[in-house]
Amino acid sequence: MTLAVRYLAARTLDTAPAENPPPGPGQVEIAPAYVGICGTDLHIFHGDMDARVAAPAVLGHEMSGRIVRVGAGVDDWSPGDAVTVMPLRWDDTCPACRAGHQHICRHLDFIGIDSPGAMQQRWTVPATTLVRLPGSLPLDHAALVEPTAVAVHDVGRAQVRAGEKAVVVGGGPVGVLIALVARAAGAEVRVVEPSAHRRRLAEKSGLTTWDPAADDLPELVREWTGDAGADVAFEVSGAQGGVDTAVDVLGVRGRLCLVAIHPRPREVNLHRFFWRELTLVGARLYDRTDFEKAVTLVADGTVPAEQLISRVVPMAQAPAAFEALEGGGDVMKILVDCTEDSQGAIQ
Repeated sequence: MTLAVRYLAARTLDTAPAENPPPGPGQVEIAPAYVGICGTDLHIFHGDMDARVAAPAVLGHEMSGRIVRVGAGVDDWSPGDAVTVMPLRWDDTCPACRAGHQHICRHLDFIGIDSPGAMQQRWTVPATTLVRLPGSLPLDHAALVEPTAVAVHDVGRAQVRAGEKAVVVGGGPVGVLIALVARAAGAEVRVVEPSAHRRRLAEKSGLTTWDPAADDLPELVREWTGDAGADVAFEVSGAQGGVDTAVDVLGVRGRLCLVAIHPRPREVNLHRFFWRELTLVGARLYDRTDFEKAVTLVADGTVPAEQLISRVVPMAQAPAAFEALEGGGDVMKILVDCTEDSQGAIQ
């Protein structure tokens, strides 16, 4: 028996012994090292996804670890290999899959939501989900590969080009990662974020931030762009005000990339879309190419993982970590340490 962090009901988690099946044909068993807590995990914690998540459910999909055992037919992987997991399983038969868009399969199994996740000491997954990590990359830093892959996909969907001006509305973990990836693509970037703490964290990464409560955003955009407006905006806040800001900052033929998951319909200024010939694109998840690029960006320091990781906690403190993230305030990214040494011996 090994330990796992389990979702039981709204605002109720526990750390308890859990069984993990041995790897079958085409599968591997991983010892997760670090697992990040993301916004989707918080939605689960709040009970907002009970129609989809079957309790007790093991959470977590932002992870790093090492292979422990491999099943029959797995020839490309060996015990001890450092890996992360692209947590997607698709049916390969639906129209989206047949069109080459497996990451938005109509029957997608998002591992860590629809099936058991990584917040446990042993985890069996298909070998096809593995992404190799370089030996020089610390495993705590590698836990940021998955959210970085989200950012890589978002920047790709927005078709960000060198020299363009990009506004990221929302300076949480994904917003900061989008800003860093867009900057690496050659864009000039501004991050709009009301939290002073998150603005400071973004600025430590060399990003320029604007405070929507105190700054005159229209004037700042005019000065920055020579009255042309931004080329691209990313809506990462999930709030109505964020939608309004993302639309308003765009210049003629600007692109709005919708990243945040909005739980309810939002009002959008369609007259602005008509008047300026704006484009709206959705961005969901990632593909393997995004993941592999994310590994490179974390490994080469483009993503300053050490600055973005606010704290690392053992599994027993996971419930308190979820509560700390609810307030946003003084934290950016919390990792759960799933290694045996941090919990005591495996039960």
